[in-house]
Amino acid sequence: MSFQSRSNESEEPKPLVKFEQFVPASPPGLNDNVLEYTYVLSYFVRPQGKFDPEDYAQYVQPVASFSSVEQFWHTYRHLKRPSDINEKVDFHLFKEGIKPVWEDTANRKGGKWILRLKKGLSSRLWENLVIAMIGEQFLVGEEICGAVCSIRNQEDILSLWNRTADNPLIINRVRDTLKRVLNLPSNAILEYKKHDDCLKDQSSYRHTNPDVSRKY
Repeated sequence: MSFQSRSNESEEPKPLVKFEQFVPASPPGLNDNVLEYTYVLSYFVRPQGKFDPEDYAQYVQPVASFSSVEQFWHTYRHLKRPSDINEKVDFHLFKEGIKPVWEDTANRKGGKWILRLKKGLSSRLWENLVIAMIGEQFLVGEEICGAVCSIRNQEDILSLWNRTADNPLIINRVRDTLKRVLNLPSNAILEYKKHDDCLKDQSSYRHTNPDVSRKY
């Protein structure tokens, strides 16, 4: 399935999200382009004060779910673009039934590809990533769990999560497709981190090889 971007970078500034409460997916219309999976969009804003990463799931705020291309765009146009956000925020887009946490049964034995970005690039690449994911462009069956866009002070980080961290064939196919759908240059660096390692060091992005931590 393929569909074109409808984003408009000249739109008026938006709040982080415009929905006041969770909006569940409605039955697709007769003429809707139905997705293979239903997806849930959520976000995380770090609470004030001391924070234990094990409590991450308690602060994840679901925004909406969708099961068609049309519902996706209806949801997406109500969000502030990542490059326009100045606070630390994680956006998640995961298949329904999978929580955006390492401990979830679908994620526990998997990992994620990580792409570090210079500030200002995340909006376009995040949109391209989620379009490729919900459009089933990775061709790895049920391996893809979801994607995360992490907004930070000095960089932004995209990550694509998959179920199986010990299958090089799948991992490499996901990497190669990711490079293609994001139109990355040949010298762009992608890092892979197992969620087992995230659980051990309680970090999504730290403790990676410094030789592969250059930002695109």
